[in-house]
Amino acid sequence: MPHQPGADWHYDVPTSGSKRLPPDSGYAEALRNQGYGFEVAVADLIDNSLDAKASQIVVHFLRDDDRLLNLLIVDNGHGLNDTGLDAAMTVGRRREYGGNALGMYGTGLKAASLSHADALTLVSKTKTSRAAGRQLTSSSLADDYRCDTVTPDYAQSLLDRYDGIIEWHGTVVRWDRVRTFETVELSQTDRFLSEAVQKLETHLGLYLHRFLESGSVRIDIAVENVRTGELLDSVEVEPLDPFNYKVPGKAGYPRTFTAPVEGVGDVKLTAHIWPPKSPRAEYKLIGPLAERQGFYFYRNDRLVQAGGWNGQRGAAEGHLNLARIAVDLPSQPNQVFSLTVKKEGINATQAFARGVEKAVDAQGRTFRNFLEDAEAVYREGSSRTEVKRRAVIPPGKGLSPQVKRTIQEELPEKPGEDPITFTWVSLPEDRFFELDRENRVILLNKSHRDTLTMGQHSGSNDAPVVKALLYLMVEELFGFTRWEKKRSDQLDYWNVILLAAASAQRDRFIH
Repeated sequence: MPHQPGADWHYDVPTSGSKRLPPDSGYAEALRNQGYGFEVAVADLIDNSLDAKASQIVVHFLRDDDRLLNLLIVDNGHGLNDTGLDAAMTVGRRREYGGNALGMYGTGLKAASLSHADALTLVSKTKTSRAAGRQLTSSSLADDYRCDTVTPDYAQSLLDRYDGIIEWHGTVVRWDRVRTFETVELSQTDRFLSEAVQKLETHLGLYLHRFLESGSVRIDIAVENVRTGELLDSVEVEPLDPFNYKVPGKAGYPRTFTAPVEGVGDVKLTAHIWPPKSPRAEYKLIGPLAERQGFYFYRNDRLVQAGGWNGQRGAAEGHLNLARIAVDLPSQPNQVFSLTVKKEGINATQAFARGVEKAVDAQGRTFRNFLEDAEAVYREGSSRTEVKRRAVIPPGKGLSPQVKRTIQEELPEKPGEDPITFTWVSLPEDRFFELDRENRVILLNKSHRDTLTMGQHSGSNDAPVVKALLYLMVEELFGFTRWEKKRSDQLDYWNVILLAAASAQRDRFIH
């Protein structure tokens, strides 16, 4: 029998009462399995630091020799008192956010942390409150969402450990029993940390680039051996602006298009065309190019989506790799744009795609014209003859991040190769450097360290000029499977010459 429309439809469902249904303890397991990537989780925690108006943030990896222990995020933001700590650690509680806040759903701290660690500790103090702390663990969540109170003495000692960053106020987030750390073989700790720091530096540099460019905050990534107290690595995160080219791929760009989006109003689309085959890190180092074309959405200056077409086009097409569009999301709540919980993507209704189709700039050019221009620049660039540079083994720990990034911009990397690292060690007086080819390490004679750094070395990334020159000299030697006598002779005369140069510099330094 065909459907017969009637007048008995209830436009609202009638109810006859209500009752409270608190979450079951099994929800704790769901909280741990939110699918947060490591870099995404750390960025989510840093959002809290930025909301707290922190000007200094440190992401701190702690290790006990070769065993990875903890990850901590330290900031000098305005901090939390006991009431604030309780609210921050309450599962399912959503605090009030200001119009410019980066936080949105109130779940990030717990979900991001417990996706990677079995224990989350939050220690903080404000200008007017003492040091205090709270801890959530997998077992305490299963025990009816129990939250443990950190002893005041330990809370104060943890904050004191970061004196110089935290003075009158600040916060430390501590992860214990980090599941990824516990799967790293002891022999692979250095390699894991080198890759983890580089990926984290790139992710934070990209998604927080506007904050870093403004100078309002400094973010460092550090690695410390708690057994010796030695700072093994320290990297300042540099902004990675996805629109930072020197000259656009086509004159007249960037152009601003206005899209009439139903339910929102006019949305500005700032369209850019990158120059073809750009070597810049901002173009090459932020992931597969096909995934980085399209829209870059910002919410309160925080990048929340880096590429993608959001229904405006189908699958990514290689000939549009140069096309990127910056979009600042409207501040007022709306039904068109919704942010994913992990803040790494935007869901947009078809209203946005329809608005983009109607978008025009001040000269009446359409968004379709922009795509045609981007495709034409790409095809023209693809037809140019290009000098192909030799692929190299990537540089690793011990070389300045700025130098490493430039090498990555200028030279293609051999895929799947362990990086070449640097370290200062005791060597015979007739050796300026040696090569540990098996472990891919350039060993520098530490007796010359003060001379080369003018007595001002700080951390493992010192002497960048000497290290960069050595890398360019010897990188190829690490790739040889057969070692010839002439290579040893080459190392010998390089050492003699460099020792003479070090002696000459020492004489100038002394006199």
